[in-house]
Amino acid sequence: MNDMIIKTENLVKTYNTSKVKTYALRGVTLEIPRGTFSCITGPSGHGKSTLMHLIGGLDSPTEGRVFIDGLVVTRLSSSELADLRAEKIGFVFQFFNLLQNLTALENVETAMMFSKNRNNHKEKASGLLSLVGLSDKLDAKPSELSGGQQQRVAIARALANDPDILLMDEPTGNLDSESEAEVLGHISELHKKGKTVVIVTHNNEIAKMAEMVFKIRDGRLDLH
Repeated sequence: MNDMIIKTENLVKTYNTSKVKTYALRGVTLEIPRGTFSCITGPSGHGKSTLMHLIGGLDSPTEGRVFIDGLVVTRLSSSELADLRAEKIGFVFQFFNLLQNLTALENVETAMMFSKNRNNHKEKASGLLSLVGLSDKLDAKPSELSGGQQQRVAIARALANDPDILLMDEPTGNLDSESEAEVLGHISELHKKGKTVVIVTHNNEIAKMAEMVFKIRDGRLDLH
């Protein structure tokens, strides 16, 4: 049995606006084994992205705990969280989040700035872009790339520090069907190579690829 690389315990997230408390999550507990492909699904606005942000240490829960590889993420300082994200987690977002004034190669290299291994950044970044089929686009800026190509640059950047976990928030939500198929093919290959992949999506076709599907409705795990 695989060990659990991600665990959450009774995660609650509330926002207070105009003296009104709004619940984004209402006690979410889940476990994700190492090396699996999981999806978090559910209607828009019901807590999917909030859950991913809490798992990745991009936000803090109001109550509850998050564990990454046995480490209690919710007890870490800001600098410890930054180190954890740099070493253990790669993020891919719907809108790519590439730096528009940098080339594809430079965008991937930027993710290595905080790496403990400071050698051969250019060579490694070039290899990662080749891995996602972009060896001929090293010097292209985002405006010169298609949506699918930009997302593949984002995936290469997420792999920059060889993380164990890839967290992806609607990674194909902005792509046409051909680009979506390309990107999903690369994600599937990464999973086969041992990465733990967690995708937030409302796309049923992506959910069909997953070994585990967690449905979020009204901030709760929908167990039906």
